[in-house]
Amino acid sequence: MTQTLRLVLGAALFLQLDLTAGQAPVNLATVGRFAVLAATDITSIPTCAVIGNVGLTPAARSSISGLTAVEVTGTIYAASDGGAVAAMLSEAQSDLGAAFINTSPAVRPNGIDVSIYGGGAGELGGRTLAPGLYQSAQGSYSITSLDLTLDAGGNAGAIWIFQTANTLQILNSRKVILAGGAQAGNIFWQVGTSATLYTYSTFQGTIMAAQSITLQTGATLNGRALAQNGAVTLDANPITDPNVNPGAITFGPTSYASNGSVTLTITNTPGLTLTLQTSTNLTSWSFLATATPSVNPYIYIDNLTSGQTTRFYRAFYP
Repeated sequence: MTQTLRLVLGAALFLQLDLTAGQAPVNLATVGRFAVLAATDITSIPTCAVIGNVGLTPAARSSISGLTAVEVTGTIYAASDGGAVAAMLSEAQSDLGAAFINTSPAVRPNGIDVSIYGGGAGELGGRTLAPGLYQSAQGSYSITSLDLTLDAGGNAGAIWIFQTANTLQILNSRKVILAGGAQAGNIFWQVGTSATLYTYSTFQGTIMAAQSITLQTGATLNGRALAQNGAVTLDANPITDPNVNPGAITFGPTSYASNGSVTLTITNTPGLTLTLQTSTNLTSWSFLATATPSVNPYIYIDNLTSGQTTRFYRAFYP
């Protein structure tokens, strides 16, 4: 007798709550409308997937290289557009400067040095940090051999502010992981010089760098790359402005192969992390996978269906 696997698909979207807790909120003002903002140039190796607006000022549009409108869900603005656009960009850079000062040790002193918890000064990898204000005593932050987890403890309005006088870097394939309802829109990185996200790393929050920001091949940023005086360099990166509401997750055509595998077609917002779960009874759900698609729709193949006659799926943004 031939078994038939019955598939039921569902999707859930968890929306961000506009709450504050602990640290006073950071007012980004008009710069909050940008996923990427630079001063001198924006260079990109295709194909990026930027969810949000991109801006360049005071440099002209000719200093935007490799990034096309097809790769941006939003608008690409440059100072050379003139008129109201140039004025809007100038205001955004001014507001970036104000937010940079607002998150600095001069305005928010007494940040926690993570080395008091043990481990190296400035090393964030391998730690689970509660919401709060953190300052690197050595003047730089790194995430190297282990991932960083930010745990909101169930408070979706919890805020993190990280202050470093010099550099910020996250090494190849390392991740900033959100837990306990933490939201990328409530995480702020005040960087005194430049920030680098190495290949295939995953980063969360708004980076405000005095100089430049570099995203190497395949690095994912759930947040903003805002450079005051330098460049933003991209290379096939998904970037998602936390202010942009993600599109609904839906399941499209689904197929069942003779070897038992199930191919799922999932409509999503590129750059946002999906969590996939499965169940046989709609009561007990099991983790299946996480993915950060750079394309829409996203194809996932489930090879773990052996021996099951009924299998339910759901997907959601964490």
